[in-house]
Amino acid sequence: MQLLLQHIEALIFASEQPITGDEILSCLKSVYGWELKKDQFHSLISELKEKYLSEDFSFELIEIADGYQFLTKKEYHHAVNTLLQIKARRRLSTAALETLAIIAYKQPLSKSEIEHIRGVNCDYSIQKLLEKELIIISGKGDGPGKPLLYATSKNFMDHFGLKSVKDLPKLKDLHIADNEIGTPADLMDHIDVPVDEEPGAAAFEEDETGTFHIEGTVDPEAAMGSLEQDLQDDSDPNNTKQE
Repeated sequence: MQLLLQHIEALIFASEQPITGDEILSCLKSVYGWELKKDQFHSLISELKEKYLSEDFSFELIEIADGYQFLTKKEYHHAVNTLLQIKARRRLSTAALETLAIIAYKQPLSKSEIEHIRGVNCDYSIQKLLEKELIIISGKGDGPGKPLLYATSKNFMDHFGLKSVKDLPKLKDLHIADNEIGTPADLMDHIDVPVDEEPGAAAFEEDETGTFHIEGTVDPEAAMGSLEQDLQDDSDPNNTKQE
């Protein structure tokens, strides 16, 4: 049972999720035939916790969700959070934004239904949305060929602060009525428009709070008006446009 402590340490370090004591013991028994008593195991865990309390380490061993995981110490949370925000920036083209909006409001639906609404091929946009985990394959349709159906993901809900798709703004609420305060120009105050962006380009930009904003040269009133018209008239075969 040489280097037992290091083996336990390695298993915790390699696990993406909190690893339970039973999982650790099962791994050690399966590979090396080692059988540890519960009190011996907890003694080793305590030794590891004590080791990483030292200021020489920027992370510590935490017991969480009935398991164990290495987490950075709170003194370093701000720096780590900044890094995560940079890595988590999700940039989407205008085509991907339109595709995501259609899926969000009409889900679940197939690729052919999305293309019928947009009037153009959506293969690339759907692939990018799947890669960024903003949409998921939710099942198969009943139509010819049993097409895959797409819906928004939990990651989409988390990033936009939604409990469910019912919390999405109603399309009619996206228009500024005469008796409402604000104008389309006011909406632009909440949209970052970089001067070096290519014409027609747009992107979701995630700020430090984890909230997405539209970034790019996009007219929000025109874009949402066009989207609403597409969604309402998707049954009209003449309602197509070129990308």
